[in-house]
Amino acid sequence: MNYGLYLSASGVLTNTYRQDVFANNLANVETPGFKPDMPSIRQRDPESIEDGLGFEGSHELLDRLGGGVLAGQQRINFTQGAPRRTGNDLDVALLDKNQFFAVEDIDPDTGQTLVRLSRDGRFTLSPAGELITQSGKRVLDASDQPIVIDGPGKASIGTGGQVMLSNLPTGQQLQVAEVNNLDGLTKLGQGLFAFESADPRQAIQNPTVKPGHVEASGVDPIMTMMQVVAATKAATGNANMIKYHDQILDRAVNTLGRVG
Repeated sequence: MNYGLYLSASGVLTNTYRQDVFANNLANVETPGFKPDMPSIRQRDPESIEDGLGFEGSHELLDRLGGGVLAGQQRINFTQGAPRRTGNDLDVALLDKNQFFAVEDIDPDTGQTLVRLSRDGRFTLSPAGELITQSGKRVLDASDQPIVIDGPGKASIGTGGQVMLSNLPTGQQLQVAEVNNLDGLTKLGQGLFAFESADPRQAIQNPTVKPGHVEASGVDPIMTMMQVVAATKAATGNANMIKYHDQILDRAVNTLGRVG
């Protein structure tokens, strides 16, 4: 098999993956609190190095061509998004990229109650008076307990995260936690982030939030569109190389092979 086919195929697969990631970012350009993913590519070692074949198993020309490319580590860009005014009394925006709301999640396999993190401050009330996210997750207070607003009146959130009812404090407060090691967070979908077994949250006693606003998506639409186009061109270029290699093999077998 032509070695160039393998190299070109690796380019197609890797850049198709990049295209998918950038396209997903672009699709969430209007999603409040969304943090874009950053894919990367790493060079693959030649076969002689990757398999530890040593000098006897190496081929000078193939080693110089390299082993193609592989998808590298994918990271999350936690750059702070601008606050966007909504005017909704239960909407609230965080003002620091290291801060998160704590919400309750249920493991579908074990039924275990877990704490997740979120940047999406579009809150509302359930029929039971619980403060919930857009996906129905219960919002937690500083003690990891669901916030329940019981009583008549208009519910709102103050600049310190206090839960208010008819402009009077209810004694409850949103949990705003700080996470210093953002690389330890992973996306779960629905605007949620999970952390490893070690809980990275650090309590903020007197947080400052922006009521009546939500954090805009962290996606730059123009830059992301350019990334989609660049990844598409790279994948198409490698696909064309596969076509050229196939044409060369066809000539070698069906034309040159008949000479003499």
